[in-house]
Amino acid sequence: FIVRHFMEAGTIVEYIEHQQMLCAVVLNGQEERVRLLNENGQEVNHKISRLSHTSKTRINVNRGRDRIIDFLKETSGRRQAIQETIDIQELWEVLSPLGEWVDLETMTGLCFPENSNGDHEAALIRACFENRVYFKFNYESFFPHAAGEVEKNIAREQEKARRQQLIENGGDWFKQLVAGGAPAPPEAFHYIVEALKSYYLFGKESNYCSIAKSILSHAGVESPDKIFDVLVRLGVWTLNQNLELDRFEISVDFSGPVSETASHLPSVDYTDIGKSIRKDLTGLELMTIDGQGTLDYDDALSIEPLENGYRVGVHIADVGEYLPREGVIDREIVSRGTSIYMPDMKIPMLPPRLAEDLCSLRAEEIRPAISVFFTATHTGGICDSDIFPSFISVKRQLSYNDADLIAASDDAIRRLHKLAVDFRNQRLSDGAVLISLPEVSLRVFENGEISIKKLDRSSPSRLLVSEMMIMANWIMARYLYQNAVPAVFRSQPEPRGKLYQDPDNATLFQNWMQRRMLSRVVLSTTPEYHSGLGLDAYVTATSPIRKYFDLVTQRQLRACFNLEEGYSAEEIEQIIQQVQQPLTRAAVTQARRFRYWMLKYLESRIGQKEEAIVLDKRWDKYTILLTAYLIECRMPASGGWKLKPGDLIQITIQHVNARQDKVAVILG
Repeated sequence: FIVRHFMEAGTIVEYIEHQQMLCAVVLNGQEERVRLLNENGQEVNHKISRLSHTSKTRINVNRGRDRIIDFLKETSGRRQAIQETIDIQELWEVLSPLGEWVDLETMTGLCFPENSNGDHEAALIRACFENRVYFKFNYESFFPHAAGEVEKNIAREQEKARRQQLIENGGDWFKQLVAGGAPAPPEAFHYIVEALKSYYLFGKESNYCSIAKSILSHAGVESPDKIFDVLVRLGVWTLNQNLELDRFEISVDFSGPVSETASHLPSVDYTDIGKSIRKDLTGLELMTIDGQGTLDYDDALSIEPLENGYRVGVHIADVGEYLPREGVIDREIVSRGTSIYMPDMKIPMLPPRLAEDLCSLRAEEIRPAISVFFTATHTGGICDSDIFPSFISVKRQLSYNDADLIAASDDAIRRLHKLAVDFRNQRLSDGAVLISLPEVSLRVFENGEISIKKLDRSSPSRLLVSEMMIMANWIMARYLYQNAVPAVFRSQPEPRGKLYQDPDNATLFQNWMQRRMLSRVVLSTTPEYHSGLGLDAYVTATSPIRKYFDLVTQRQLRACFNLEEGYSAEEIEQIIQQVQQPLTRAAVTQARRFRYWMLKYLESRIGQKEEAIVLDKRWDKYTILLTAYLIECRMPASGGWKLKPGDLIQITIQHVNARQDKVAVILG
């Protein structure tokens, strides 16, 4: 840089602003800085050290502003014309063998051997500034790049030009689409769509953030929300696109090798089961109780009367019998971690050939299982328990509704329900923190119709299934611990507080807030106390078709019976770390999809009144719970009302936008 401590008024100079070279005149100078009037008629303060060229030419600054600006424009145009005659590449070819710095005067002399002046110097600087492929320079001297560096610079400039062309083409195309037109796709259509998708999904975290923002800017579009509308128009996304599947890269379909392997799994003939180490329980009266439409039955129940009580059995589909460790299917399902249930679709953990056929406990089909038995007294006490591999055959396939209808008259269901209540009460007395919240069932049909039902978790069928599964998981946890076998044990520290003693008499508000106060579940290879359940050890192993941790624990049980080799504690720790992320993503996907469809339903209820409970107040808004739908939203704290947590209120729905996750309500 040329550094002057003082510069005379009238000196013609050039400087760079917004990647453009501007010609200017010094109006007055101070130490280190000058006041300039540029060719665009703007007055600016500028550091002398940042001037790109200083001419020996002087003009009278008192000649009139318009005349000065005309002179500057004329000078700039003259220098631009000279610049276009300079062949930078040819100059580099002459100087590159020298490999030395060349001063401005020498460079100008090489380009213009006769009668060169300040205009020629400025033109040379302009040429090198616009084409920085061949020389690096500091405005006083120039150094030719090596051949390899020139090649890299050329490639970079070509990429820069390609990128700019892509931005312009993509921006023009996007602008026409937003305006409702139907322009032909640009040359880089697929790349542009991928960039816009990525930016809409990930924002600043997107690898395409810069290019997508530039396309939107060129199109004159400020809101990224327009991306969604355009991608729906193009058929890239649907109107109700499940964006979480895209964000988390959750695959709906199984890979080719997994589908191929699953489709070729043979059906097994279990008619000759006498020689197996498994116990033959096919004559036992077994039933499944599941939700309407269930096809992947992974647990069944049995109960037999004894002289002093009952022998209860929980029988779990032995998925490990069909699914070897580290096989092609196992390697894929560990990345899924769990089945994902959403109002409009289900993504199974296992391929249908396994989940709904070979492993499913379908009625009248013989299936290998892991059977958990315990003996209960008439008063609900547990005398002893046993676990072993078995063959079973389900006799009755019931839905929850079916079971509830016959709960009072069916001996097996009535007795199981009585034992479930006794076990639940025992857990309560042992300190369990039970949350009793209704379940909102939300289903979306193919025609777009949305069905909402509120289910009672304390109904006879749901209570007995829940408690029998908890009982079986507890027994399996104790069995594994007593045999020094590591597993995916679940524990839970004490909650931050307790809002009630009797969950059956607790309000919806108390249950909702109590759930907020629960501690996070901890996974480990050794058991610890589970405060929520009131149990000294706990695993989950009753849903191996749907949950990978359950399959891992089931494999540990199989190892106890020499059916396969078990995992070491270190291997289970690795699995816990590996599966945590897909489980978290599945939970987020389920929750957001449930809320999306619930808000879609509420879009049709704008103007309607609904019941709500006040949960808390933050700044100028209340957090409320819509009791019919069990979703939270915010309500302005206005109108002079003073509400407190737990208050039951009536609200009016003003506005809902499911895609933007927005709900606006007022006290009504």
